[in-house]
Amino acid sequence: MAFEKLGEKFSNFFAMDNEDDYQDQEDEQAQQPAPEQPVDNHYRSNKVVSMATPAGKTSKIVVYEPRVYSDAKEIGSHLLNNRAVVINFDRIGSDDATRIVDFLTGTVFAINGEIKRVGESIFLVTPANFEIDGSLASTIDSDGLNLSSQH
Repeated sequence: MAFEKLGEKFSNFFAMDNEDDYQDQEDEQAQQPAPEQPVDNHYRSNKVVSMATPAGKTSKIVVYEPRVYSDAKEIGSHLLNNRAVVINFDRIGSDDATRIVDFLTGTVFAINGEIKRVGESIFLVTPANFEIDGSLASTIDSDGLNLSSQH
């Protein structure tokens, strides 16, 4: 019995009774709202966009000099494969050149591409993923496809 009272006194001496006091202080601190401070997220949005093309995915421009009307099909295949084509009509007759231009006009219409005359007998034909900017209208006469001086 004496030891029990001694143990009780010993417990009281080391503040085991005061455990409730600490709990009240914790409750008071928890109930007080924390002062509002802006939250600083260390995550920042990366606004830099890589402009590098994926490996093996380069755009191509094909230079073509047709000799017969059937070459139009090969030029059209390049367009369907998203390649721009520069066509030089110097080595073909004007009738065949006109037919090829007509064929390619239909092709670029179907694929939302563009055809532009860039020289006296040179045309640039592009698929939809290319953009043609600028004009050479001042150096070209406006009477349409004028290839009659050739063959």
